[in-house]
Amino acid sequence: MILRILFLLIKRTYPRDYDGDYEDTTVNQMLAPKNHQAEATRILNHLLKDYDKTLRPDIGVKPTLIDVDIYVNSIGPVSSIDMEYEIDIIFAQTWIDSRLQYNSSMKILTLNSNMVGMIWVPDTIFRNSKNADSHWITMPNQLLRIWNDGKILYTLRLTINAECQLQLHNFPMDEHSCPLVFSSYGYPKDEMIYRWKRNSIETSDQKYWRLYQFDFMGLRNTTDVLKTTAGDYVVMTVYFDLSRRMGYFTIQTYIPCILTVVLSWVSFWINSDAAPARTALGITTVLTMTTLSTVARTSLPRVSYVTAMDLFVTVCFLFVFAAMMEYAIQNYYAYRAQKPRYNKTNKTQRLTYSMLDMGLRSPTTVVPLNNNYSYWQDYEDVYECLDGKDCQSFFCCYEECKGGGWRKGRIHVDIRELDAYSRVFFPTSFLLFNIVYWVSYLYL
Repeated sequence: MILRILFLLIKRTYPRDYDGDYEDTTVNQMLAPKNHQAEATRILNHLLKDYDKTLRPDIGVKPTLIDVDIYVNSIGPVSSIDMEYEIDIIFAQTWIDSRLQYNSSMKILTLNSNMVGMIWVPDTIFRNSKNADSHWITMPNQLLRIWNDGKILYTLRLTINAECQLQLHNFPMDEHSCPLVFSSYGYPKDEMIYRWKRNSIETSDQKYWRLYQFDFMGLRNTTDVLKTTAGDYVVMTVYFDLSRRMGYFTIQTYIPCILTVVLSWVSFWINSDAAPARTALGITTVLTMTTLSTVARTSLPRVSYVTAMDLFVTVCFLFVFAAMMEYAIQNYYAYRAQKPRYNKTNKTQRLTYSMLDMGLRSPTTVVPLNNNYSYWQDYEDVYECLDGKDCQSFFCCYEECKGGGWRKGRIHVDIRELDAYSRVFFPTSFLLFNIVYWVSYLYL
C-alpha cells in the first residue's frame, strides 16, 4: 500500500508531457481462425500434390493466353551516348491454370514469392534489354494470387536498361520513340499468346521521373509476330515518345557560338594598322569556336552523319575564320600597294616615253639605286594598272583604275573599303543563316 501511494504522488508531481501525443485506443485485431489457416494449407497441399511445374497449362490442347499490363514507376535517365534508357516498372501477367482450381469458401489465395517457384510461370524475356534487375529489398518484390477458378496473377518489379536507337539528325531538336519489347523465350504463338488488357499501361506521377533533357509526350502499345527459324513468336512492344528539351544546349552551345561570332566582327571597327589587336582577336575567336565544337560533341555518340548542332557550330566556325581571313586579305593588298617596285633602266625609259605620249606629266621623283635600278614613285604602278597587268581581278587599289574601257561590265570593289563592306555583309548573312536554320529544324 505504501508503494502504491508513493507511485501516485510521483505521477502527480511529474506529469508526462507527451501524453497528448497518444490516444488510448483499443485495437480490435481480427485473427484468422485456425480453421481458415488449416483450410489454406489443405488447399495448397492438394493443389501441389500432383502438380508438374515444368508443363504449361492446357498443354497439347490449346495455347495459353497471357494477359499483360504494366505500371510505369519512372523513366530515365536517357543516355544519348550509350543509346539506352532506364525504366522502372511493375510487370503483371495473368493466365488460367485449370490444374489450380479448388472448391472452398476462400475465393482468393494471396501468396508470397516462395510460392512462385512451385508453379508454372511464363518465360517472358525483354528482347531489347541490356541488363535488368529485380528488386529484393526487403523481400523479393513479387506477388502471386490464385483464384478458385484457376486464374493466376503474377507481378514483379523490374528496373530495365533498354536499348533505344536514337536518330540524331535533328539533335538537339530531336524526338524519339523508345521501345520496350518483350515476348516468350521458348513458346511460339501456337503454344503461348500474349495480349494486352484493357487500360493495360498506367504511369505514375511524372514529377518523379528522371527525364532531365526530355519531355514525355505519350505512349502506345503494339502487338506483332516475329518469324524466326525456331517458330513464330508473339512480340509485345510499348513505345515511349520523348521530345528533347533545348534549354541546356541553348545555354551551353548556341548562345556562346553566336556571341563568339558577333565578337569576331569587332575587328571590322578596329583600325587596319593595329595588326596585333586584330590578329589576337581573330586567333582568340577561332580557338574559342574550336573549344565549343569539341565540348558540343562530348554529349553525342560518334555518329557518321551531321547533326543539326554540328551544322550550326561549323557555320559559326566558318564565319569566325572568314572574319580573320578578311583582315589577312586587306593587310596583304595594303602592303602590296605600299611596296616599292624596282625596274631596269631600259624599262624606265620606255615608261617615260609612254607617259609623255599619253599627255601625263613627267615623273616628279627619280631615285637612282644600285645595279642600274630606278624607282618611279608616282606612276609605275598606275601604268601597270592601266596596262591591264594587275587589274584582272575585281579588286583595285588605285583611284586611276576606276575608269577606262577595260572596267566595263565589271564590279568595282575598293580593297581599302573592305572593312566597311564586311560590317554589312557578315551580320546580314549570319542573320539570314539563323532564320533559315531555325525555321527549317523547328517548323519543317
